[in-house]
Amino acid sequence: MAARAIWKGQIRLSLVSIPVEIYSATKSGARVSFRQIHEPSGKRVRYEKTVPGIGPVDADEIVKGYETDDGYVLIDPDEIDDIKLETKKTLELVQFVGQAEIPPLYYDKPYYVVALDDLAEEAYRVVRDALRREGKVGLGQLTMRGKEYLAAIRPCGDGLLLETLRYADEIRDAAPMFAEISEEESEGELLDVATDLIERKTKPFDATAFHDAYADALRDLLEAKRKDRSTRTVEQDEGPTEGENVVDLMGALKKSLDRTGGGDKGGKAKSKGGGKSAKGKSTGGKSGGKKAS
Repeated sequence: MAARAIWKGQIRLSLVSIPVEIYSATKSGARVSFRQIHEPSGKRVRYEKTVPGIGPVDADEIVKGYETDDGYVLIDPDEIDDIKLETKKTLELVQFVGQAEIPPLYYDKPYYVVALDDLAEEAYRVVRDALRREGKVGLGQLTMRGKEYLAAIRPCGDGLLLETLRYADEIRDAAPMFAEISEEESEGELLDVATDLIERKTKPFDATAFHDAYADALRDLLEAKRKDRSTRTVEQDEGPTEGENVVDLMGALKKSLDRTGGGDKGGKAKSKGGGKSAKGKSTGGKSGGKKAS
């Protein structure tokens, strides 16, 4: 499957703007993952959004809530999307620092930066080569996935790598963690032995020299169980099936009764607070699922 850009915009350096696309540099499929299965039935455990006393709710009835001492301040997701930030489409390089100046704990996640077209490639290569010549990292900010990130851009092979950085207020102070460790520098024979050992084992970094032994062991276990005829297997269950989810079925039946005016034994409809009219509009308790009361 072809990679899909997660951000499209431009990198700006002074008066130069370079149209680019950003792609995730990591993949999750390489790891062994599991699904939660209800053992007695063999069905996959699913999660749904519910409200106490109401049950399952529709996605269009959900808004965001910011918790305060007085309750929740409600805000529609569209209101957040409408916030005007230049960093939604532009990553301006506002500062440059040495590659070794940023402590490793600030780095969060890597992304590949790719020139959008041939016209952008020349300026893209100039920025890449200038950063490489100076040994610098460019800093700026961009907004993606509903959050504004601090970002560092550096050369990476023939291209550019963007790494999101944690903000200063996201970093926990290390001093209390190391308070009991002496600041006195080590010396003597033990230090000489440790230094010698480090020198002997020093070599160029090669990530392919390391393997996830735990993941390999898991795959071996799964393959052995797959070949073992005594291993219980169940069919994949991608959609709701009959009798799978009683809560879903009950919720659907109640909604159907509300919409059709389902009533008492005499056939007369009863009006209930929070029910829905035949047109599906809320008749009590809330308006459109977004009103705070």
